[in-house]
Amino acid sequence: MYLNKAILIGNLTRDPELRSLPSGVKVCSFSLATNRVWKDKNGARQESADYHNVVVFGRQAETVAQYMKKGSSILVEGRMQTRSWDDKTSGEKKYRTEVIADRTQFGPRSGNTNAGSVPSKSEPSVAPKNGEVDTIEYPEEDINPEDIPF
Repeated sequence: MYLNKAILIGNLTRDPELRSLPSGVKVCSFSLATNRVWKDKNGARQESADYHNVVVFGRQAETVAQYMKKGSSILVEGRMQTRSWDDKTSGEKKYRTEVIADRTQFGPRSGNTNAGSVPSKSEPSVAPKNGEVDTIEYPEEDINPEDIPF
């Protein structure tokens, strides 16, 4: 059995580039930076960065190009692929290894937005337009564990 699976979480190093194939399928390419932190033999903190070329196709390509920009955080799941071509100017063979993304998931937004956080008391909460708030109605009496069917 063989497995070709790549999972990366990192930040875009440049704005995504959106193009179209002759068939009309959208293709988005971008570069992703990941880092690794460790301690060396002397206990000093070391860090290294790696850069990955990522290609996304179809509707996901359009979404990535629309919402992501340089510095944005993203999770990419896909497969590794190396393609080759002959350079027109020098005639030598060139290679490029890319992650072909099957799935992308946007990370938290950078800046002062509070996406995913609990609003503080100074921030007003947004109520539904119809004035109704979804709540859970709990029973008044205690639940007898012997009444639970499992």
